[in-house]
Amino acid sequence: MSQTFWASGLACDDAEDYCVRGQRVGRKMIGFKGVHYPRAVILNAVFFYVRYAVSYRDLEEILAERGVFVDHATLNRWVVKFSPLIAASAHARKRATAASWRMDETYIRVRGRWTYLYRAVDRDGQTLDFILSKRRDTAAARRFFKRAIAANRVPDRVVIDKSGANLAGLHATNVILKFTGTGAIIKNMQVKYLNNILEQDHRFIKRITAPMLGFKAFHSAAATIAGIEAAHMIRKGQFGPNGLSAFQQFAALAA
Repeated sequence: MSQTFWASGLACDDAEDYCVRGQRVGRKMIGFKGVHYPRAVILNAVFFYVRYAVSYRDLEEILAERGVFVDHATLNRWVVKFSPLIAASAHARKRATAASWRMDETYIRVRGRWTYLYRAVDRDGQTLDFILSKRRDTAAARRFFKRAIAANRVPDRVVIDKSGANLAGLHATNVILKFTGTGAIIKNMQVKYLNNILEQDHRFIKRITAPMLGFKAFHSAAATIAGIEAAHMIRKGQFGPNGLSAFQQFAALAA
């Protein structure tokens, strides 16, 4: 049976396919063909960079001390190439989330300018979705809600801050829901203390990005943050009690 996700603009042909941030990715092992290092080395390097607060030059030195010699430019290519694929797998495999959401945005510096990382968690702090935007406006908020609903489900309620753009984006989303015949209307709540759980969650992302001293390109920022979010989902136990270490779970997402 063919199912078209409401938000992504891509057709997902069956349950083995899923759409995350504009990518169509099947449930299959991520390919490492053409790289000149073992798969385990690449995954270890990518995981270490997106999980811990290190720079590429720090990571280059750490690997060299363990007998693996990789220059920082190659490490960057690995992170940008594989992080979005692993994040897509993480979204497909994460546990079901609650229908009460908390949504907000935080700031990420790219080429010396602020960009906006829209994020949402459920009432239990489980990651729902995220998107990096060059603008903080109604259109960006609407795109975020559409993608988050596509990746999860229509929530019962969303807690947002006092941002007029976020409120307008949620209202626009409700209009789409009304006219697509779903019958679901999302309740809006603007209660600041209820968003404390998301404000705390932002801190992990900002702590990891701090040593990076800003990104040089928007696409590499978005790719790297996708990997950071995937590692954070592992840290929060969103794949259930499986007896695997954090790295083993990360590597399993590439399989």
